[in-house]
Amino acid sequence: MSTRKASDNDDPVIEGIEQLAQPMAAGEKPREDWRIGTEHEKLVYCLSDKHAPSYDEPGGIRDLLCALEEFGWHTVEEDGKVIAMAGEDGTVSLEPAGQLELSGAPLETLHETCAETGRHLTQVKAIGERTGKGFLGLGMWPDKTREELPVMPKGRYGIMLRHMPRVGSMGLDMMLRTCTIQVNLDYASEADMAQKFRVGLALQPLATALFANSPFTEGKPNGFLSYRSHIWSDTDPHRTGMLPFVFEDGFGYERYARYMLDVPMYFVFRDGRYIDAAGQSFRDFLRGELPALPGERPRMSDWNDHLSTAFPEVRMKSFLEMRGADGGPWSRICALPALWVGLLYDQAALDAAWDLVKHWSIDEREDLRNAVPKLALDAPVPGGGTLRDLAREALTIARGGLKARKRLNTGGDNETGFLEPLDEIVASGKVPARRLLDKYHGEWGGDISRVYEESF
Repeated sequence: MSTRKASDNDDPVIEGIEQLAQPMAAGEKPREDWRIGTEHEKLVYCLSDKHAPSYDEPGGIRDLLCALEEFGWHTVEEDGKVIAMAGEDGTVSLEPAGQLELSGAPLETLHETCAETGRHLTQVKAIGERTGKGFLGLGMWPDKTREELPVMPKGRYGIMLRHMPRVGSMGLDMMLRTCTIQVNLDYASEADMAQKFRVGLALQPLATALFANSPFTEGKPNGFLSYRSHIWSDTDPHRTGMLPFVFEDGFGYERYARYMLDVPMYFVFRDGRYIDAAGQSFRDFLRGELPALPGERPRMSDWNDHLSTAFPEVRMKSFLEMRGADGGPWSRICALPALWVGLLYDQAALDAAWDLVKHWSIDEREDLRNAVPKLALDAPVPGGGTLRDLAREALTIARGGLKARKRLNTGGDNETGFLEPLDEIVASGKVPARRLLDKYHGEWGGDISRVYEESF
């Protein structure tokens, strides 16, 4: 989740609703300036007894973050607490229960993305070896209850933890027990954004299936392959989902801004602290009638904060975020940006990907999204066949898109090699969760603690 680094109290007051599309429009970039931003989370545990470390305990999450200073990172604080580390490779932040996230820098090629991921792995592993910490690449804690997990000292998390149970039954699971991989991508124009948004939404179930990696809850199989994806189905209906309006004629920045106006607020950030505005309306804020700050009108920083509090399958800020994938081991992290860059950053590939899905109805898209958490690649797709069949076509398109980009490393290799983990999954028909379940029912003998041997 987003990390605030300043109060932004001097930025402009919003004078009219027409300004709300500005952050999205400001994201437009010429093709040569398009970049790739990759975010990935991992579960942190203590090697001695597998507990999830708290923020304050010796060698805990705060100490883990601060240890990154030796690699050139510097601290970001909130209310006197270190909540993130900033550096040339982006930001390392703490998620609600101490999950550790790298929000990578915007990079030009997948080769750079892989190198960034490798640097982060090396640094975190070195700190872990010294402090007795391990890291799990999964979409959800396989054995922890909510009560066994710590809560990190970040103002927005306290507000969200109080609010989540009011609007859904699994919001606390989303915050405390899950991990994801996410890719942030650019667009050239409003029309380019709309096409990428539509393809991204329609094919987000494909990413969920290929990266499905959360089959256990509290030590036992949960009946899902991506329980993390299932959790989103009852987190908060006002800020999640497949956004049918994105497929309507005329969709653009203003329509997304209107959607965001109807997403209830979480907070307002003032003078270094978060003010609870959970469930209140940004429309009231525009009129100076927000109960949390009566008489005050929002600044652009407030709107940018609000844009970060919706959690649909694809989210727009000044770029598009692809949000459907479970967390996973280092060997698969670079495959997710490879999939989406291959599909979305070459026009011929983007058009071909749109041809795969453009005839699907709203109900068909919803049915696929709802089937994937349990069935993954076996989910039926509109028109016949399974998602595994569609995956073969999509990977062929993505490979062509990456070839067309002609981004070579020093050895002369293009970016298509980053798709190989996905090729293997589709060829075998076994998503990561199925492999874990095979081991659980086979060589592990039902002992969930063996999953820690599969970490990173």
